Amino acid sequence: MHPDGARILREVNRVIKGKEEACTKVLMALLAGGNVLLEDVPGVGKTTMAMAFARALGLSSKRIQFTPDTMPSDIIGFSVYDKERGALVYKPGAVATNLLLADEINRTSSRTQAALLEVMAEKKVTVDGITHKLPEPFFVFATENPLGSAGTQMLPHSQLDRFMIRLSLGYPSLESQIELMSERAGRDPLDEVEPVLSREELLAISKAVHNLYIDRRVYDYIARLVEATRQNALLTLGVSPRGALALCEMARAAAFLAERDYVTPGDVRSVFNDVCGHRVVLSPKARLNERSAAEILDSVKQQVARPETMPADPAR
Repeated sequence: MHPDGARILREVNRVIKGKEEACTKVLMALLAGGNVLLEDVPGVGKTTMAMAFARALGLSSKRIQFTPDTMPSDIIGFSVYDKERGALVYKPGAVATNLLLADEINRTSSRTQAALLEVMAEKKVTVDGITHKLPEPFFVFATENPLGSAGTQMLPHSQLDRFMIRLSLGYPSLESQIELMSERAGRDPLDEVEPVLSREELLAISKAVHNLYIDRRVYDYIARLVEATRQNALLTLGVSPRGALALCEMARAAAFLAERDYVTPGDVRSVFNDVCGHRVVLSPKARLNERSAAEILDSVKQQVARPETMPADPAR
């Protein structure tokens, strides 16, 4: 594990117990400059994880609780007339920060959800025809309750595609639950999370991740994996070109944390389900047979052959 990554995860794991793999995947996404979607039942630590990462990475953060009456202007801001200046003045919304925690994003209206699209894709907002750049770096860390929970509605596929990964934390193990309860007695572990990196250091690491080498054979492997999802009879919608690019960036982040300066097929396979699971749509046949996206993507990985001659590739 890269020393900076290990220090960040050590701080986050002060708060989030027994979820080392999920925390590592979130760190990969943030280092790759991507947005994160956590889908799970209430109370398993989704919001707490976001706040822990914001503190460990030394980022400014804002939290917006999505409700049916949340307005787009609450997110992107609005203009008001200033009598002294004789002009409209922009008042930033919740996006004026480094890490925006969008809590229960699927509890608000489609119009408000759509207000995040430009923000997530281009890191800027346009209000009254004027474009405003957001602080660097900028991430959206969204949480949502599973469909079927009261007051929720499905995110449009176009918005799901803007999230680099989607994860589920699940309930803690018995040991982790006991540790969690004992440590929360009379104190908040979030208060003990210390910044590990400065904003400038994080931007430098993200640049290094983006420039990590990917061999032509690995690009070919990623393309064949993505193409296999588009031709799979159990999927009515395969992985988009944006999804393929996200897979490249997540694989780069995986290689960086492994202290390598090149990406292996194993890096790609290790993040494939997390990057692609929310980008595919199951066919009626898959739903009838109760097949999950994870199962179908696992079969895709089995069907698509790895490059035979590559640098040392740890088994995954």
